[in-house]
Amino acid sequence: MSQNSFFEPQCPLPLASNETIRLAHGGGGHLMQQLIQDVFLEAFSNSYLNALQDSAVLPAQDGRLAMTTDSYVVQPLFFPGGDIGSLAVHGTINDLAMMGAIPRYLSAGFILEEGLPIATLKQVVSSMAKTAQDCGVHIVCGDTKVVDRGKGDQIFINTTGVGVIPRSVDIGPHRLASGDRIIVSGDLGAHGMAVLSQREGLEFSGDLVSDSAPLHTVITDLLNHNLVIHCLRDLTRGGLASALNELATAGPCTMTIEESRIPVSNPVRGACEILGLDPLYVANEGRFVMFLPPADVDEALSILHKHTVSQEAVDIGEIGAAELTPHQSLVTLRTKYGTHRILDFLSGEQLPRIC
Repeated sequence: MSQNSFFEPQCPLPLASNETIRLAHGGGGHLMQQLIQDVFLEAFSNSYLNALQDSAVLPAQDGRLAMTTDSYVVQPLFFPGGDIGSLAVHGTINDLAMMGAIPRYLSAGFILEEGLPIATLKQVVSSMAKTAQDCGVHIVCGDTKVVDRGKGDQIFINTTGVGVIPRSVDIGPHRLASGDRIIVSGDLGAHGMAVLSQREGLEFSGDLVSDSAPLHTVITDLLNHNLVIHCLRDLTRGGLASALNELATAGPCTMTIEESRIPVSNPVRGACEILGLDPLYVANEGRFVMFLPPADVDEALSILHKHTVSQEAVDIGEIGAAELTPHQSLVTLRTKYGTHRILDFLSGEQLPRIC
């Protein structure tokens, strides 16, 4: 070593921080273990998770298993009617419910950006834990990764859900039939417009509050009454119009819905008119569409109206012929003026970062 060399000692241990996320929180060391213990285990504690194994060991279930996965990147993290944590639970549970499954277990993967206030993380995790408890599901395993400052956007959450489908239940696009009635469970567009107004700092007349809510309870009630439900779909990204097109394509079949029957609240309708948006394409997080034979419509609506999440449920249309003619539109809207309008898939993203 030359006389001019200068030795500068380096400390391999990160300085402790109780206020923000550091890269070391994802490194597998002391800070990561502290984060797991103080934030995730404290909020999500249950016997499956507390075992701290590489995989959760779950009891055998009587019925067919349904599994779904989803990722949540909504911005802002907190919005009127919910937050990214409650949304992650509701969204995953609802995907299971649309198959007629009873939700049982969730996984939770967090991608955190360096510099995120730990207080914000705790707020999200606490909301997620409460929502899961209220819905009767356990968060049984998880993962945490940390990315450099500027390489993420505070928090991204990935969830996987597992549910049990009773043996007698068979729900899906393959059961769509000519003459089926189309029921929508409530007013449309509230989630998308609530998130957008909060994100952009827009103020509209009337309250815009997300419709984010769990749907498994109302679906279970419908199934317990032995209704012949052919198909269900929750109305998330792309809204009602996109969901109907997806199902009509899978059918394949045609659908006609009545504009005058579709419920849209005055605040959502006004905001959409100002911004040039169509509420039929705006995202929802607590609404679904249901297809069933005409004979079951009245009983289904009676059951739906007993649940807060579906008090405004209404019959909006029907499925047409199963065999399509060339160039025939899949989904048609009969307007208030008696004319017809083709509802097609969106050509682009109307409202990004909504879920």
